[in-house]
Amino acid sequence: MAIEIPCRPRHLKGRLGKKAVGQRSGAPRASEPLFELGLDLPAPGSRDASRRLYEQLKEAILDGRLPPGARLPASRRSEAFLGVSRNTAAAVYERLASERLVVSRPGSGVIVVPRPPADRQLARPVLLRPAARLNPIWLRSDVAGAIGFWQEPPGEERRASGHMDFRPALVDSRLFPFEVFRRLSAKQLRLLERRPATFRSPQGNQGNYRLREAITRHIAVTRAVVCEPEDILVTSGAQQAFDVLARTLVTSGRTVVAVEDPGYPPMRAAFLAAGARVVPVRVDTDGIVVEAIPADTEVICVCPSHQFPLGTALSAARRRQLISLARKRGALIIEDDYDGEFRFEGGTLEALRTPDAADLVFYVGTFSKCMLPALRLGYIAAPAWAMPTLVAAKNCMDWHSPVPIQASVAGFIAEGHLTRHVRKMREIYKRRRKALIEALTGELDEWLEPVPSFYGMHVAAIAKPGVDAEAAAAAAVAAGVRIHTLSRYFLGEPDRSGMVFGYGAADLPQIAHGVRKLREAFRGALQAPRRAQRRG
Repeated sequence: MAIEIPCRPRHLKGRLGKKAVGQRSGAPRASEPLFELGLDLPAPGSRDASRRLYEQLKEAILDGRLPPGARLPASRRSEAFLGVSRNTAAAVYERLASERLVVSRPGSGVIVVPRPPADRQLARPVLLRPAARLNPIWLRSDVAGAIGFWQEPPGEERRASGHMDFRPALVDSRLFPFEVFRRLSAKQLRLLERRPATFRSPQGNQGNYRLREAITRHIAVTRAVVCEPEDILVTSGAQQAFDVLARTLVTSGRTVVAVEDPGYPPMRAAFLAAGARVVPVRVDTDGIVVEAIPADTEVICVCPSHQFPLGTALSAARRRQLISLARKRGALIIEDDYDGEFRFEGGTLEALRTPDAADLVFYVGTFSKCMLPALRLGYIAAPAWAMPTLVAAKNCMDWHSPVPIQASVAGFIAEGHLTRHVRKMREIYKRRRKALIEALTGELDEWLEPVPSFYGMHVAAIAKPGVDAEAAAAAAVAAGVRIHTLSRYFLGEPDRSGMVFGYGAADLPQIAHGVRKLREAFRGALQAPRRAQRRG
């Protein structure tokens, strides 16, 4: 017989209540977890019941249908839920416990225990199916490598707690005003309780109107981007913004997309996956080399304010040249302004999307850097002619971003909390940046030369001739310093080597400690070839 088992597990040796064993007193209470497993057991009273129950529970544990942490039905209710007596269930549980498959915990019941990966067994062999069943675009190394940009090697995340982290694009979440955001979130949840949101957003799933209104004010003040709420599409982070744009602007196998090289791999992954012909264009001290953009390019992706990862800004002359080229060729521009709120020196540098260029520039922003990555909120300021198609593509993905989060962020901006938080983080990041540059020019000057930049949360440094930055980075990682080398950002053949130092998640003592470790790593990497030469 197939049995579905809802129950509230208790300690195996817990005392019986006054309810008769085996009597099911209605449906489980709302606080009781659901436990469902199909069991095929003999008729009640059969001598074979114990063996059959043991075998089926063990098989369910081994093949993962009963995962670690799952609670088994309490033995005192076994007759109602398992179809066996209490003594039979207790004996089966004891047998499973002797094999270290379950454990009895006071107050919690009988729990399936975690097992090492090597001990896990498959109930049936896995049949390998031809790769032809998969879209071949996802099997390409350039797509898989780019979209797995932030993926850590197995076990690396567990070791991360003891590491010094210089990786770029990380945010110091310890400094976020959680109390304020919690209050705003609670307020929005209370409002939703009184007036639940409809399944289809009244704004046509373009995004919460108050949030879009707040975004227009924010980017007008911080980035001189002039637009209306109707020009904003709210997305689930910048990555979804890139995906939406790739889906709507790319015709598979035909559209040529120019990207900065080095550049941000996950962004180009969206265009590669959409079937675009992605072409790398080199970057120098003035930004993307406009003359090197192929003549048949239809979409140009740039980070004009703080190029990722080099940190350079697109010069005024290059900006004019890029806009002119796009108009002449009928190309479109995607502007990635991922950390434009954080500028530390020099005069104001406006976004590329000015009123004169608003018809051909798609401006992508995110709250991952100025607030928290966990919010998963970004946005696109787009030309009016493209918005209906962008909304349709976004709706095809996930309908709309979470309503409570959108409303909470809207309140966070409207009440001035984002402005205060950005102002505070500017000062903190400014101090960290100063300390990092002093350390680079003082302690690592023999091997690296920092790239001048005035924006953002990271600094790039170019390796001097003859310096093996890859070997030094590998030694640094082994010593507990997580850092990226420039090579991982190139789509074409790297034309320079170096490292990228993020200070978003590294405070002043950590920066000093990390640089000392890197100095040791560079010295070790430099001495290794010398030792090899002496042995030769």
